[in-house]
Amino acid sequence: MKLISWNVNGIRASVRKDFVKKYEEMDADVFCIQETKAQDDQVKEALEGVDNAHIYTTSAEKKGYSGVCTICKEEPVSVSEGIGEDKHDGEGRVLKTEFETFQLVNVYVPNSGAGLKRLDYRAEWDKAFAEYLREQDKIKPVIVAGDFNVAHEAIDLARPKQNYNKTSGYTQTEIDGMDGLLEAGFFDSWREQHPDKVKYTFWSMRFGAREKNIGWRIDYFLVSNTIKDRVGSTSIHNDVMGSDHCPIGLQLEN
Repeated sequence: MKLISWNVNGIRASVRKDFVKKYEEMDADVFCIQETKAQDDQVKEALEGVDNAHIYTTSAEKKGYSGVCTICKEEPVSVSEGIGEDKHDGEGRVLKTEFETFQLVNVYVPNSGAGLKRLDYRAEWDKAFAEYLREQDKIKPVIVAGDFNVAHEAIDLARPKQNYNKTSGYTQTEIDGMDGLLEAGFFDSWREQHPDKVKYTFWSMRFGAREKNIGWRIDYFLVSNTIKDRVGSTSIHNDVMGSDHCPIGLQLEN
């Protein structure tokens, strides 16, 4: 089963930049989208060109903000939104699709924001999300795909010293939050296979960052330790344009 995850930075804008063609070319069995920036009906309208697929969405109460979407060729066993906590479920950040042998959680983790104004909330979110994943993993193995808004290690961003504890996405609080997710029984599939490789998934739209490859790796597939032997190839498609992020991939073996 081929899985793809991509923060498209607005599904309607992405469709205008040939998203449907790119979706077809990547030919994923399951395609996870983050930051749709649209309500459920707007997402489905934007994706009218996607054929022979089941489309599931969850959107934020605030219009034009957050939101995730999962496109499946095979109909899932079940679909659910959120982590079951009202405090965290109003922003349309979590969508779970259950399949026969595993559960896929599509997530858009909160950004700590300019001036780190949401850092305290982010810390609360990370703990709540780790507990949610721990409980789900007891039911059936879990794969978590999405934009985690954190570079976990120094190798995961171009300028670690300049950004540490100063910039959203590379504070010790956020790094500790990712540690907590891994300690809940998961591993970073791409880093596991490429321990020393420098590759990024996000670049600021300012200062020509992508052309200079001044980037961050903040998009991940975290996989339950219980199905480690089923992880095939992992990939970062940094040649695919259309967003400030690029798609990432994971091949799940039988």
